[in-house]
Amino acid sequence: MNISTRIADKLPLLSSRVPLLGVPKSGVVPLLQFNKRFRFGFPKKMAWSLDKCEVSVEDKFGLVRSATEAYSEEAIEALKAGKVIAVPTDTLYGFACDACSLEAVNRIYEIKGRKHTSPLAICVGDVSDIGRFAAMDHLPHGLLDSLLPGPVTVVLRRGESSILEKSLNPGLETIGVRVPDSNFIRVIAGGSGSALALTSANLSGQPSSVCIKDFENLWEHCAYVYDGGVLPSGRAGSTVVDLTKLGKYKILRPGSAMEETFLGLFTSLSYNLNKYTSFRGL
Repeated sequence: MNISTRIADKLPLLSSRVPLLGVPKSGVVPLLQFNKRFRFGFPKKMAWSLDKCEVSVEDKFGLVRSATEAYSEEAIEALKAGKVIAVPTDTLYGFACDACSLEAVNRIYEIKGRKHTSPLAICVGDVSDIGRFAAMDHLPHGLLDSLLPGPVTVVLRRGESSILEKSLNPGLETIGVRVPDSNFIRVIAGGSGSALALTSANLSGQPSSVCIKDFENLWEHCAYVYDGGVLPSGRAGSTVVDLTKLGKYKILRPGSAMEETFLGLFTSLSYNLNKYTSFRGL
């Protein structure tokens, strides 16, 4: 089993694996003329507004806050202090902490009852931040912008310049990276000055959470729980795509945005290749 497949099997914020239907995992992709309206593969309706969230569940521990800008500084301070918080993304609720804090990362594993051999993804505030943590120089211009922000996890090599702690996912040369289409988590990720380690807010092996009530039994283990209401994407989690190899891609998990992800890859890669050249999937 290769490293990319290993990450896909264990990556957080994803549900059980399902087969790809109607989309080839490899083969020749026909040329598609670039059109600016396809540059971003995800419709605006998927964006999650800071002002849309309201606390709707009884707060037994005094930890629940609205996932709004008013509480973003509080969340950032908790992350900097090495705490674990629960946050909404554009797919599922997740536990988040400073990815460069070994103590905080270990705390997430304890809360979930998760084996340390199961790797965590990271979340950053903007596409431009990815280069601090993973290698992206080999990618065609605009490719990541065609996929992110959005419900997609891109698997990249860490690279020699990555500032990630070696203790995060030890032994793996790759890292799953997210830039969710969710304003609150992007604001706090950017404000933290680091990447966030991110995993689904549930006990390991249990169903993923689409509202904070789903993981109420775990609230007490968090510094804060940020309520963004019921998330609309279902429990499929993010789509995972391997972009570690130059000129190749591989869809590892369909997730909740398979069609949009394929369109983003299809469009960006076609635009960046010679018009007489085909692109071969991995």
